[in-house]
Amino acid sequence: MLTFKVGDNAVYPSHGVTVIKKIDEKEVGGKKKSFYVLQVLENEMTIMVPTDNIQSVGLRPIIGKKEVLNVYKILKNKNVKIDNTTWNRRYREYMEKIRTGSLYEIAEVLRNLYLLKFNKDLSFGERKMLDTAKQLLVKELSIAKSQDEQTVEAELNAIFEPH
Repeated sequence: MLTFKVGDNAVYPSHGVTVIKKIDEKEVGGKKKSFYVLQVLENEMTIMVPTDNIQSVGLRPIIGKKEVLNVYKILKNKNVKIDNTTWNRRYREYMEKIRTGSLYEIAEVLRNLYLLKFNKDLSFGERKMLDTAKQLLVKELSIAKSQDEQTVEAELNAIFEPH
């Protein structure tokens, strides 16, 4: 079973990178339960997750170097068919991918929205989602690669600049 210790970084789906601030004990329904107290790096929000429940909420460690390469492969693969359904159906589908917390799924959303942006104007919701996907990717990739966020963001921008 996956365990974290205080000070570890972990990814909480749709909130992004968090740091384990402490491990707390609380009484729930007459039983003592152990909780991870997480702080989201992006907005300092606090989240409590039962330690025996991390699988079901999708809490996971930061990706490793090998996965970083796979994320960049996904981003650079521009030979994909973009779903031409209505924007709201696409929005729902992409939101589900972001909620998985999988950096691969988030990379697909970012890539697809960037590719879509070259062909037409994105809706307000899609622009907001593009920003969210980018922010989630930049934060985790910068930690995984031990680089500052500006460097990672510049790399992502370079991938999607029209040639």
